[in-house]
Amino acid sequence: MKVAIIGATGNAGSHLLKEALNRDLAVTAIVRHPEKLEVKVPILVKDLFELTTQDLAYFDVVIDAFRPPVGKEFLHQTSLRHLTDLLKGTNTRLLVVGGTSSLFVDEAHRMIDLSDPNAIYYPTAYNMYQAFLELKEQQDLGWTYLSPAANFIPDGERTAQYQVSDEHLRKNAAGKSEISMADYAIAMIDEVVAPKHEKEHFSVYH
Repeated sequence: MKVAIIGATGNAGSHLLKEALNRDLAVTAIVRHPEKLEVKVPILVKDLFELTTQDLAYFDVVIDAFRPPVGKEFLHQTSLRHLTDLLKGTNTRLLVVGGTSSLFVDEAHRMIDLSDPNAIYYPTAYNMYQAFLELKEQQDLGWTYLSPAANFIPDGERTAQYQVSDEHLRKNAAGKSEISMADYAIAMIDEVVAPKHEKEHFSVYH
């Protein structure tokens, strides 16, 4: 299986890259700064917005782990729109590293509805949510949107265990909503290898 990871040098992206390599998948890192890669892997040095349909046609799966810089959070929307435009009508699946803002906290409210518009995280939460709303309306595209738990831990332990939820934010027995990036990566690559959530939004937690 041929997999491309966009943003493979970022926090989540680097964990995804390592996990995909652990599974012996044929992985290509799509990056702007290949010197930041910590592992030897085929690379495509290109800005996300310069990618073409032809660039991605080779892959069975594209994982979007792109994270824009502070102050340009709107790129969450435009980047995902660009990728969906490239992949619509193709057989390449698009898996997205999502956010928690789109998760329901009860039957009527999502996290974004309860978020403080003045909070430092709000621009990211808002733009990721808006991007998600556009994605889920795509008909001619094989997509999956995977949200982490509320506490997404970059250097958390790789336990090789996780629990699956639907679009609802869940907490563990200790009352915590958390997942390590390493275990999130396992869940994402599990979805790559054995798809169970095509055209679905789901989440994982410890």
